[in-house]
Amino acid sequence: MKNCILVGAVALVSTCALGGCGFVPGSVSSGSKTVTIWLMKNSVSADFLKRFTKAYEDEHPAVRLDFKIQSWTGIGPKVIDALQGKDTPDVIEVGNTQVAQYAESGGLRDLTLESVRDLGSEDWLPGLAEPGSVDGVQYGVPWYAANRVVIYNKDLFEQAGIKTPPKTRDEWIADSEQLNRNGNQGIYLAGQNWYVLSGFIWDEGGQLADDRGGEWEGALDSPGALRGMSFYKELQALGDGPKNADEEKPPQAKVFAKGDVAQIISVPGAAAQIEQLNPELKGKLGYFPIPGKTAKTPGSVFTGGSDLIVPEKAGQRAAGIDVIKALAGRKWQEELAMAMSYVPNKPDLARAILGQEGTAAMARGATKGRATPNSPQWASVEADNPIKPYMTAALQGGDPRKEAKAASEKITALLAGS
Repeated sequence: MKNCILVGAVALVSTCALGGCGFVPGSVSSGSKTVTIWLMKNSVSADFLKRFTKAYEDEHPAVRLDFKIQSWTGIGPKVIDALQGKDTPDVIEVGNTQVAQYAESGGLRDLTLESVRDLGSEDWLPGLAEPGSVDGVQYGVPWYAANRVVIYNKDLFEQAGIKTPPKTRDEWIADSEQLNRNGNQGIYLAGQNWYVLSGFIWDEGGQLADDRGGEWEGALDSPGALRGMSFYKELQALGDGPKNADEEKPPQAKVFAKGDVAQIISVPGAAAQIEQLNPELKGKLGYFPIPGKTAKTPGSVFTGGSDLIVPEKAGQRAAGIDVIKALAGRKWQEELAMAMSYVPNKPDLARAILGQEGTAAMARGATKGRATPNSPQWASVEADNPIKPYMTAALQGGDPRKEAKAASEKITALLAGS
C-alpha cells in the first residue's frame, strides 16, 4: 500500500531515483525474449536492480529484463488500462491493499498454483498474503513489507529507571505513565492515527469492517473494536498529542526530535529524520515491536508493502511468473531485505536483517501483521476516512458507541459505493 509506512521504510537507506521513464540494466539482443516489469519509484535501489538483472539474465540467456519505473501518483488508472490490454507489461508491482480492486477488473492471472507449489505461500506474512488473495484465488505474490514499531529515547527510559522495553500492554502503560513526568511526554500519539488504532482493534478481536457474504459492513461499533478504541484513548492520554489531527500535523518525527518525548509509533526509517533534526539524539534511539496483550506475541500492526501481479493479457506471462518466482524466492528476498531494510515475505527470512535493530523490531511485529479490509472499495473509505473524526470525537469525550456506530454506517455506505 502506498502510504507513509513505505516512505519511512525507504528512508532507512540511501536510495537513488531510478528514473521517471524507465531503467533498463540489460541490453536487448536479437532473438531474446523481453520481460517488461513495472516497479514503483524508490522501491529498490539501482544497485539492487543491476545485481538482480545481471544474475537473472546470466541464468536465463534467452531472457532480457526491461524494468520501467512508475510513480505512485496516478498509478491506479494506468494499471487498469494495462490490465485491459493497453501497453500491458508482464509483471506489475502494486500496493498490497490494491490487489482486490485490480482483481475486480478480471484482468489478473491466477497465481495460486505457483504460490503453493514453488513459493511456499503457507509461510508468507499474513499482512501481505491475505490482501493478495481474493475469493480464495492468489493474485498477488508478496514482495516486501514494512510496519510500525515503537521508537524510544534511551536516555529518557534510563532516567525513568526503565531498563528493558515493555513486552505487554500493561507494562507499556505502566512505563509510559512513569515516563510522562518532569516535563516529558510518555508517548506522543496523535488522535487520528487510525493505522495504530487498527492494530489495537485486531488484538481485541474486532475489525474495521466485516464481509457479510460479499456485502461489507463497518464494524467500529463491535465490542472488540470499542475495546481497541478504549486502549487507544488510555495510551494517547500519556502525552500531549493532538486529539483532532493525525501524525503528520505536526510531523511526529519533528516533535520527537525536540528531546522531551519518550516514544512515538512509526516506521524505523523515521529515526534518520529525527537524528537529522537533532544530531544529539544520534545513537540514543531504540526500537521495540508494539506490545501485545501478553508477552508471548507482539501486538497486531497494519502491514504496508507490495505484491507482484501478472496481467492476463501480458505477452510473456510464463516468463513474467518466472521473474516473480526469483524476486519472491529466498535468495533475492534476503538480498532485498539487506539492501533496502525491508521485511521479507516470510518470517524465517528475517535473519538477514538481525543486525539492523529497527528493521529487526519491524520484522518481529510483522508476524502479527494485518491489512485493511479486502474490499475493492476500501480506497474510497481511506479517501473520505470517517475513522479519523470518530477517533477525535471519542477522545474528546463523545459517546464511543454512538460515534462508532455513526462512523460504521458511513463505512458501510462507502463500501457499497454510495
